[in-house]
Amino acid sequence: MAIASVNPATGETLKTFEANGPGEVESRLAVAHATFRVYRTTSFPERSRCLRRAAALLEEDREDIARTMTSEMGKPLVAARAEAAKCVKAMRWYAEHAEELLADEHPSDGDVRDSGASGVTVRYRPLGVVLAVMPWNFPLWQVVRFAAPALMAGNTGLLKHASNVPQTALYLGDLFHRAGFPDGCFQTLLVGAGAIEGVLRDPRVAAATLTGSEPAGRSVASIAGDEVKKTVLELGGSDPYVVMPSADVDRAARIAVTARVQNNGQSCIAAKRFIVHEDVHDAFTERFTARMEALAVGDPMDESTDVGPLATERGRADLEELVDDAVRRGARALCGAGRPEDRPAGWYYLPTVLTEVTPKMRIHHEEAFGPVATVYRVADLDEAVAVANDSPFGLSSNIWTRDAGDMERFVRDMEAGGIFFNGMTASHPAMPFGGVKRSGYGRELSGHGIREFCNITTVWTAA
Repeated sequence: MAIASVNPATGETLKTFEANGPGEVESRLAVAHATFRVYRTTSFPERSRCLRRAAALLEEDREDIARTMTSEMGKPLVAARAEAAKCVKAMRWYAEHAEELLADEHPSDGDVRDSGASGVTVRYRPLGVVLAVMPWNFPLWQVVRFAAPALMAGNTGLLKHASNVPQTALYLGDLFHRAGFPDGCFQTLLVGAGAIEGVLRDPRVAAATLTGSEPAGRSVASIAGDEVKKTVLELGGSDPYVVMPSADVDRAARIAVTARVQNNGQSCIAAKRFIVHEDVHDAFTERFTARMEALAVGDPMDESTDVGPLATERGRADLEELVDDAVRRGARALCGAGRPEDRPAGWYYLPTVLTEVTPKMRIHHEEAFGPVATVYRVADLDEAVAVANDSPFGLSSNIWTRDAGDMERFVRDMEAGGIFFNGMTASHPAMPFGGVKRSGYGRELSGHGIREFCNITTVWTAA
């Protein structure tokens, strides 16, 4: 894939970029490693000062970077502004809380006395250079939620961003430099996917984090495993959105639309499979479909637009194949299921609702990365749990019920990294984020996220 900004609303190539050659990659690796040897000794207040400055600069740049993201990957401008604001919030949160999250721990003397120690301390120390392989769908947020905790922990970072968002990638490198972080603390590599293995195998790289497709995750995990290096993987999801009889059906249907089409439907934690109890199925489906059909599809720079184009032509083709396969095998399209007639240019796809989906259809098992929802009718709680878990993914889940017994059952049995009751899944700096099964492993955000790339060190002392 060429390193280029291509406007998904028009198909126009905006800018192309030369990939960094082997010499440039080597230079950046060398400075990242050398900087780590010094940066790891800096104090939390020093790191916090730089991160707060980065947050302030991003706040100032919000409109410009929002427009850059929209032009590169097609998210509505309103959503792009919100993404930038969310990054500012996360930076400030880690600037404030990192020292507390990584404070030394002291097991009680009674617990360790039989080890012969007069004292034991658990200390969190940085690992080193961390390679971040990041996707295009949230080109600012995905990077910041890695970079903010990693830098506050004392690591240095190398960013290999998606090849269709190079302007955002370069902005991020410049942002951390302008904020006062030492040269080499955070650098952007403009390289293709083929360069990842060489960087990851380099002994100066200590660990890697990847958000992206399952094949990409398998590849990075395999290489890192061969090199015995730590990885954190977030590989997508096909999140269930379960509506039980005690739910507020109108509110559930209203929020379901946002949960499905946020970021033009291209979100790992977007609700994708709507599992509805038969007692409320018809009422929910009618309201949900009407709202999906009423969404404004158009230019993402227009602030009245609800759904913009998909980010890539290949992405739209993949989505079309999933929908066509489902319809061919008996699914019923209640709305959408095609391209908008008034948008001949760009990679648009209409918000779509499919019913009568069965396990014989690819969309039952594969992630639909676009504004396509599948609706299932279930008879009871047992079937709702079974259908929700009938997926290779396990990122998050949305459950609508006011019944305490239902809630306890879902908490006990849901195969997911998150369970959100009576609302839609969201990421937040204070909450751990990640999944199970083929959605990956490890956690981002919160204290769990900042500790992922730390050497958890036992310090044992005898009198």
